[in-house]
Amino acid sequence: MATPALAAVLWSGAFPPARVVWLGILTAFAGYTTVYAVNDFADYRTDKKRLEKGLLPESPDDLDSIFIRHPLASGHLSVGSVLLWILSWALITLFGAFLLNPFCMVIFLVACFLEIVYCLAWSSSYLKVLISGAVKTSGAVAAVYAVDPDPSYHFLVLTFLWLFFWEAGGQNIPNDWADIEEDMALKASTLPVRFGTAVAVHVIFICLVLTVCLGCITIAFSNLPNPWAYAAASVGVGLYFLLLPALNLYVARDRKAALALFNRASYYPAVMLAVIIAVSIL
Repeated sequence: MATPALAAVLWSGAFPPARVVWLGILTAFAGYTTVYAVNDFADYRTDKKRLEKGLLPESPDDLDSIFIRHPLASGHLSVGSVLLWILSWALITLFGAFLLNPFCMVIFLVACFLEIVYCLAWSSSYLKVLISGAVKTSGAVAAVYAVDPDPSYHFLVLTFLWLFFWEAGGQNIPNDWADIEEDMALKASTLPVRFGTAVAVHVIFICLVLTVCLGCITIAFSNLPNPWAYAAASVGVGLYFLLLPALNLYVARDRKAALALFNRASYYPAVMLAVIIAVSIL
């Protein structure tokens, strides 16, 4: 939810008009709710196998385990109710996206399609991490178009790459690392399964170093006043929420450290947004 707001504020240089803010919040919430529901629906058979084999233990260290995991596969929801849920939120997203900028509708539909492709590629290719990065970044790209129908393509590319490497190094690969035993049991194709944790930890570290660097550059190309002050603050955020837990994973190389990185990195966009707001007030 924080990534669209972050991208919109960076490109606008300030908070957009109230109408755009409230409509954007509703649309972003509906869009992400739809995409995550699509993920559960498309992954139904895979999640069912995990549950049948007892490969989804609840863990207090995992943010994914705070609420019910995979409600469709676990039997908490019926197929009909899930389809109704997806359709309802998708219609809300499309309506909100149309009001903000019709091109945002296209971005949303492409993100849903890519999410389905990502789920179908679960057992066939570790390169699905590229798809995951594109899906997670789509909200931020749509938010830029929501506040400006003709944004800078340089800024769009920088924003895409910045959040793409955050998703890959801070979310997708660490999460796959935490699930490596169950993924191996089910013959899934993920980067840690395919190349081992020794390669995975180097890829993670490289991605997160790029994230911190690209964060600075993206902010420098933004429309914020005195952008370098914000860029300097972003380095501190990246150090604490990304690089330090990544360094800990590099040393420990275990599931607990991978989950710790995933959990802390999950807060990175929200903290970046909070820091930008705080610096602007000061």
